[in-house]
Amino acid sequence: MTAPVAQSSRARWVGLVFISVAVALIIVDSTIVNVAIPSIIDDLGITSTQVQWVQESYTLVFAALLLVFGTLADRFGRRRVLVIGVSVFAASSILAATAQTGDLLIAARVVQGVGGAMVLPTTLSLINATFRGTERAIAFAVWGSTIGGMTAVGPLLGGWLTTYFSWRWAFGINIPLGVVIIVGVLLFVRESRQPVGPGGAPVRVDGVGALLSVVASASLVFGLIEGRAYGWWSTEERLTIGAWSWPFDLSPVPVAFAVAIAAGVAFVAWGRARERAGRSAMLSFALFRIPSFRNGNLAAMIVSLGEFGIILSLPLWLQNVLGFDALQTGLVLVALAVGAFVASGFAGAFGNRIRAVVVVRVGLAAEVAGVAGLGLVIGPDTEWGALIPFLFVYGFGVGLATAQLTGVVLRDVPVEQSGQGSGTQSTARQIGSALGIAVLGTVLYTSAGLQLDASLADRGVPESQRSEIVDQVVDSSGAAIAGLEQDPSMADVVTDAKQAFSDGTRYSAFAAAGFLCVGFAATFRLGTKRDEERAAAEQRAADAVREADAG
Repeated sequence: MTAPVAQSSRARWVGLVFISVAVALIIVDSTIVNVAIPSIIDDLGITSTQVQWVQESYTLVFAALLLVFGTLADRFGRRRVLVIGVSVFAASSILAATAQTGDLLIAARVVQGVGGAMVLPTTLSLINATFRGTERAIAFAVWGSTIGGMTAVGPLLGGWLTTYFSWRWAFGINIPLGVVIIVGVLLFVRESRQPVGPGGAPVRVDGVGALLSVVASASLVFGLIEGRAYGWWSTEERLTIGAWSWPFDLSPVPVAFAVAIAAGVAFVAWGRARERAGRSAMLSFALFRIPSFRNGNLAAMIVSLGEFGIILSLPLWLQNVLGFDALQTGLVLVALAVGAFVASGFAGAFGNRIRAVVVVRVGLAAEVAGVAGLGLVIGPDTEWGALIPFLFVYGFGVGLATAQLTGVVLRDVPVEQSGQGSGTQSTARQIGSALGIAVLGTVLYTSAGLQLDASLADRGVPESQRSEIVDQVVDSSGAAIAGLEQDPSMADVVTDAKQAFSDGTRYSAFAAAGFLCVGFAATFRLGTKRDEERAAAEQRAADAVREADAG
């Protein structure tokens, strides 16, 4: 049985640096590609369908495999899976950086998704297995601030690389970073794993459970992120893979949801049957009897839904309404990253004085204030300086809430099940993010389209022309506005389009604030101070037993 990793304090903290850099590698790559897409289109001449799959193939594979690799890490070694994941990610980055066709780039992104799914849950489970008490709170603060900060740094780095070098460096930069991470993890992070079950029998890999988990997660995320593109019920655009196209009038999206439900039900039934037979399952359902784990994952999913509001809409508004380029957009978003990193220092200073769940609530309150403030100031003539204070406050909240909510979710999870717990938590957040794309994207595009149509109608624009203009602006996520500006006769239309897209962005921000408020309310199901003290006492006793057994 795995004991909390015993090593010097200095080695633990140096190891945390490399674990955090591994997280940064994954987060930056997921945001940097969006900035590089225009340059990729110009260089490789890829189609719109290929553009879509360059962006989304990674997301689908990543979300589908988080639970699987989290659980496998418990069995085969968390450090080992992390090192393999970084190696796979770096190797696939070589393929992406040298790709000469869109199909090769898509294949590289698929493999990157596999590597990323190995990295994220193992970084969490290694922290959970290595740190305790106040140190654990600080470690999670560093981890969470890295995620929040790198989400904002990614577009800046991508803009700089594509502007002054080449889009290929957006992938090539992963290679030296990957080597540094691997060396650092091998030197400073101890291995931890759980090769046997509670009864002492070897833990067997649940292949059927893994397959059902992948099918359920991939189908659900596909449906959520592709609903607007392919149609929520009737086919609006044909799903095309190579020479094959979706042949039915019924959209593939409801079919994906049906498959997700069927696979999810089968996953639960299969797993419970294995547990009743005394065999290991892909996911131990006993974890959901832990209130902090069960309720914390629900809260994390809701919070992730709200947090995606800014990530989705603000860069589009900055570039397509205010006319910023990718580098300028990234520079504005640095304020968010600064706030997230400041939050890490705050957690370090007060981690032993304030309960983790209180820190989560403070963070969520800051997020609500920041995103609502952005909603109030966003407009077609907004000065970028007006955004900075609210972005900083929002980033500060993300740095607090993301880290400490993760710590609360995993607080009562046995160390030997850290990978399962981390994989489940990461999957819940990915589903929340996909919901954010679906819900907040619908708010943005629907409200912008309706308002633009109404404004053009007031100007007496014929219905057929109105429909064409609205479709251009909405389908391009606002990018068509720049083209309309080239025609002096369309000046009034451009004014209306900028106002409509600004208002859509505002409504999306307010909707995000609303979901964050729901997430805030959900934190009151995470336990009382007495629950935390009891859990801490039980954890100390269990750690003492494990250390004695290990000795």
